Amino acid sequence: MNELENFLSLKDYIEYPQDEMLARAKAHFFHIRRRHTIRDFSDRPVDKDIIKECIKAAATAPSGANHQPWHFVAISDPSVKSQIREEAEALERSFYEGRAGEEWLDALKPLGTDAHKPYLEKAPWLIAIFAQKRGGIENDNEQTNYYVHESVGIATGFLIEALHSAGLVTLTHTPKPMSFLKKVCGRDNDNDNDRPYMLIVAGYPEEGATIPEHATKKKPLDEIATFI
Repeated sequence: MNELENFLSLKDYIEYPQDEMLARAKAHFFHIRRRHTIRDFSDRPVDKDIIKECIKAAATAPSGANHQPWHFVAISDPSVKSQIREEAEALERSFYEGRAGEEWLDALKPLGTDAHKPYLEKAPWLIAIFAQKRGGIENDNEQTNYYVHESVGIATGFLIEALHSAGLVTLTHTPKPMSFLKKVCGRDNDNDNDRPYMLIVAGYPEEGATIPEHATKKKPLDEIATFI
Protein backbone atom coordinates (compact mmCIF):
# COMPACT_ATOMS: atom_id res chain seq x y z
CA MET A 1 0.00 0.00 0.00
CA ASN A 2 1.23 3.48 -0.86
CA GLU A 3 2.24 5.28 2.35
CA LEU A 4 0.58 8.46 1.07
CA GLU A 5 -2.78 6.71 1.23
CA ASN A 6 -2.66 7.27 5.00
CA PHE A 7 -2.30 11.03 4.59
CA LEU A 8 -4.85 13.72 3.81
CA SER A 9 -4.33 16.85 1.75
CA LEU A 10 -3.89 20.04 3.75
CA LYS A 11 -7.09 21.82 2.76
CA ASP A 12 -7.87 24.20 5.61
CA TYR A 13 -4.64 26.21 5.66
CA ILE A 14 -5.16 29.87 4.78
CA GLU A 15 -2.20 31.94 3.56
CA TYR A 16 -2.43 35.69 4.09
CA PRO A 17 -0.47 38.48 2.41
CA GLN A 18 2.57 39.56 4.41
CA ASP A 19 1.02 42.86 5.49
CA GLU A 20 -2.13 41.09 6.65
CA MET A 21 -0.05 38.50 8.51
CA LEU A 22 1.69 41.27 10.43
CA ALA A 23 -1.60 43.01 11.15
CA ARG A 24 -3.11 39.77 12.44
CA ALA A 25 -0.05 39.07 14.60
CA LYS A 26 -0.26 42.55 16.11
CA ALA A 27 -4.01 42.23 16.66
CA HIS A 28 -3.51 38.93 18.44
CA PHE A 29 -0.85 40.42 20.67
CA PHE A 30 -3.24 43.23 21.58
CA HIS A 31 -5.92 40.62 22.28
CA ILE A 32 -3.78 38.30 24.39
CA ARG A 33 -2.09 41.01 26.44
CA ARG A 34 -5.52 41.79 27.88
CA ARG A 35 -5.53 38.35 29.48
CA HIS A 36 -4.97 38.62 33.20
CA THR A 37 -4.91 36.16 36.05
CA ILE A 38 -7.51 37.31 38.56
CA ARG A 39 -8.77 36.21 41.95
CA ASP A 40 -11.94 38.32 42.18
CA PHE A 41 -14.61 36.20 40.49
CA SER A 42 -18.31 36.88 40.10
CA ASP A 43 -20.80 34.10 40.75
CA ARG A 44 -22.61 34.89 37.49
CA PRO A 45 -23.36 31.64 35.65
CA VAL A 46 -21.61 30.69 32.42
CA ASP A 47 -23.39 28.43 29.96
CA LYS A 48 -21.98 24.90 29.82
CA ASP A 49 -21.83 25.05 26.02
CA ILE A 50 -19.24 27.82 26.20
CA ILE A 51 -17.02 25.66 28.41
CA LYS A 52 -17.54 22.69 26.08
CA GLU A 53 -16.35 24.68 23.06
CA CYS A 54 -13.28 25.90 24.94
CA ILE A 55 -12.37 22.34 25.96
CA LYS A 56 -12.85 21.21 22.36
CA ALA A 57 -10.38 23.92 21.32
CA ALA A 58 -7.89 22.75 23.96
CA ALA A 59 -8.16 19.21 22.61
CA THR A 60 -6.84 20.34 19.21
CA ALA A 61 -3.39 20.90 20.77
CA PRO A 62 -0.43 18.93 19.40
CA SER A 63 0.65 15.95 21.47
CA GLY A 64 3.28 13.21 21.43
CA ALA A 65 2.31 10.66 18.74
CA ASN A 66 -1.12 12.37 18.74
CA HIS A 67 -2.04 10.32 21.81
CA GLN A 68 -3.82 13.29 23.42
CA PRO A 69 -2.87 12.35 27.00
CA TRP A 70 -5.35 14.57 28.80
CA HIS A 71 -8.73 14.56 30.45
CA PHE A 72 -10.73 17.62 31.48
CA VAL A 73 -13.24 17.54 34.33
CA ALA A 74 -15.49 20.64 34.22
CA ILE A 75 -17.08 21.30 37.60
CA SER A 76 -20.06 23.54 38.32
CA ASP A 77 -21.65 21.52 41.15
CA PRO A 78 -21.53 23.76 44.28
CA SER A 79 -20.95 20.80 46.63
CA VAL A 80 -17.96 19.58 44.60
CA LYS A 81 -16.49 23.07 44.40
CA SER A 82 -16.91 23.40 48.16
CA GLN A 83 -15.07 20.13 48.70
CA ILE A 84 -12.24 21.24 46.42
CA ARG A 85 -11.93 24.52 48.31
CA GLU A 86 -11.80 22.73 51.66
CA GLU A 87 -9.10 20.32 50.49
CA ALA A 88 -7.09 23.01 48.70
CA GLU A 89 -7.14 25.47 51.60
CA ALA A 90 -5.91 22.79 53.99
CA LEU A 91 -2.88 22.31 51.74
CA GLU A 92 -2.42 26.04 51.27
CA ARG A 93 -2.35 26.67 55.01
CA SER A 94 0.60 24.32 55.43
CA PHE A 95 2.22 25.95 52.40
CA TYR A 96 2.00 29.47 53.79
CA GLU A 97 2.86 28.36 57.32
CA GLY A 98 6.32 27.23 56.27
CA ARG A 99 6.27 24.33 53.83
CA ALA A 100 7.01 26.67 50.92
CA GLY A 101 10.17 28.18 52.37
CA GLU A 102 10.98 31.87 52.76
CA GLU A 103 12.31 32.42 49.23
CA TRP A 104 9.13 31.19 47.59
CA LEU A 105 6.90 33.12 49.99
CA ASP A 106 8.91 36.29 49.36
CA ALA A 107 8.40 35.82 45.61
CA LEU A 108 4.63 35.60 46.15
CA LYS A 109 4.31 38.69 48.34
CA PRO A 110 3.83 41.16 45.44
CA LEU A 111 0.83 39.08 44.32
CA GLY A 112 -0.89 39.31 47.69
CA THR A 113 -1.84 35.64 47.82
CA ASP A 114 -2.66 33.68 50.96
CA ALA A 115 -4.31 30.42 52.02
CA HIS A 116 -7.86 31.67 51.48
CA LYS A 117 -9.31 30.59 48.12
CA PRO A 118 -12.97 31.73 48.07
CA TYR A 119 -12.99 31.79 44.25
CA LEU A 120 -12.88 27.99 44.24
CA GLU A 121 -16.50 28.12 45.40
CA LYS A 122 -17.66 31.41 43.92
CA ALA A 123 -16.51 31.09 40.29
CA PRO A 124 -19.06 29.27 38.13
CA TRP A 125 -16.57 26.75 36.72
CA LEU A 126 -13.50 24.86 37.82
CA ILE A 127 -11.75 22.76 35.19
CA ALA A 128 -9.48 20.05 36.56
CA ILE A 129 -6.92 18.91 34.00
CA PHE A 130 -5.47 15.41 34.26
CA ALA A 131 -2.41 14.01 32.51
CA GLN A 132 -2.54 10.38 31.43
CA LYS A 133 0.50 8.09 31.33
CA ARG A 134 -1.21 5.51 29.11
CA GLY A 135 -4.05 5.36 26.65
CA GLY A 136 -2.93 6.02 23.11
CA ILE A 137 -5.23 7.22 20.37
CA GLU A 138 -7.76 4.50 21.23
CA ASN A 139 -7.75 5.45 24.93
CA ASP A 140 -7.43 1.78 25.86
CA ASN A 141 -4.94 2.30 28.73
CA GLU A 142 -2.60 -0.16 27.01
CA GLN A 143 -0.35 2.10 24.95
CA THR A 144 2.27 4.34 26.51
CA ASN A 145 1.74 8.07 26.03
CA TYR A 146 4.75 10.19 25.10
CA TYR A 147 5.80 13.72 26.05
CA VAL A 148 2.88 13.78 28.45
CA HIS A 149 3.91 16.82 30.50
CA GLU A 150 4.72 18.86 27.40
CA SER A 151 1.53 17.83 25.61
CA VAL A 152 -0.78 18.61 28.52
CA GLY A 153 1.00 21.91 29.09
CA ILE A 154 0.32 22.97 25.51
CA ALA A 155 -3.35 21.90 25.78
CA THR A 156 -3.66 23.90 28.99
CA GLY A 157 -2.36 26.97 27.18
CA PHE A 158 -4.88 26.40 24.40
CA LEU A 159 -7.64 26.18 27.01
CA ILE A 160 -6.65 29.43 28.71
CA GLU A 161 -6.51 31.17 25.31
CA ALA A 162 -9.93 29.78 24.34
CA LEU A 163 -11.53 30.91 27.60
CA HIS A 164 -10.00 34.37 27.19
CA SER A 165 -11.19 34.60 23.58
CA ALA A 166 -14.70 33.65 24.71
CA GLY A 167 -14.71 36.61 27.10
CA LEU A 168 -14.01 34.86 30.39
CA VAL A 169 -11.27 35.39 32.95
CA THR A 170 -9.15 32.65 34.48
CA LEU A 171 -6.85 31.65 37.27
CA THR A 172 -4.36 28.79 37.22
CA HIS A 173 -4.34 26.99 40.56
CA THR A 174 -1.89 24.25 41.50
CA PRO A 175 -2.27 23.08 45.11
CA LYS A 176 0.48 20.67 46.09
CA PRO A 177 -0.05 17.79 46.31
CA MET A 178 -3.14 17.68 44.07
CA SER A 179 -3.91 14.01 44.60
CA PHE A 180 -7.22 14.86 46.31
CA LEU A 181 -8.56 15.95 42.91
CA LYS A 182 -8.54 12.35 41.71
CA LYS A 183 -11.05 11.30 44.32
CA VAL A 184 -13.16 14.45 44.14
CA CYS A 185 -13.37 14.21 40.34
CA GLY A 186 -13.94 10.46 40.21
CA ARG A 187 -10.64 9.73 38.47
CA ASP A 188 -9.20 7.38 41.12
CA ASN A 189 -10.38 4.03 39.71
CA ASP A 190 -8.11 3.51 36.72
CA ASN A 191 -4.87 2.09 38.06
CA ASP A 192 -3.18 5.40 38.84
CA ASN A 193 -3.23 6.43 35.19
CA ASP A 194 -4.56 9.94 35.72
CA ARG A 195 -2.34 12.53 37.36
CA PRO A 196 -3.81 15.92 38.38
CA TYR A 197 -2.00 18.57 36.36
CA MET A 198 -3.74 21.87 37.01
CA LEU A 199 -6.97 23.46 38.14
CA ILE A 200 -8.35 26.29 36.00
CA VAL A 201 -10.83 28.69 37.58
CA ALA A 202 -13.08 30.33 34.96
CA GLY A 203 -15.88 32.85 34.95
CA TYR A 204 -16.62 36.57 34.91
CA PRO A 205 -14.63 39.11 36.92
CA GLU A 206 -16.30 40.52 40.02
CA GLU A 207 -17.29 44.15 39.74
CA GLY A 208 -14.28 46.13 40.92
CA ALA A 209 -11.89 43.22 40.33
CA THR A 210 -8.21 44.11 40.56
CA ILE A 211 -4.92 42.69 39.39
CA PRO A 212 -1.53 43.13 41.10
CA GLU A 213 0.65 45.75 39.44
CA HIS A 214 3.48 43.24 39.74
CA ALA A 215 1.63 40.90 37.35
CA THR A 216 1.62 43.52 34.58
CA LYS A 217 5.42 43.64 34.42
CA LYS A 218 6.48 41.55 31.42
CA LYS A 219 10.04 41.03 30.29
CA PRO A 220 10.93 42.88 27.06
CA LEU A 221 11.43 41.00 23.83
CA ASP A 222 15.22 41.38 23.85
CA GLU A 223 15.36 39.54 27.19
CA ILE A 224 13.18 36.60 26.18
CA ALA A 225 14.10 36.03 22.53
CA THR A 226 17.18 35.74 20.36
CA PHE A 227 17.05 35.98 16.58
CA ILE A 228 19.95 34.30 14.79
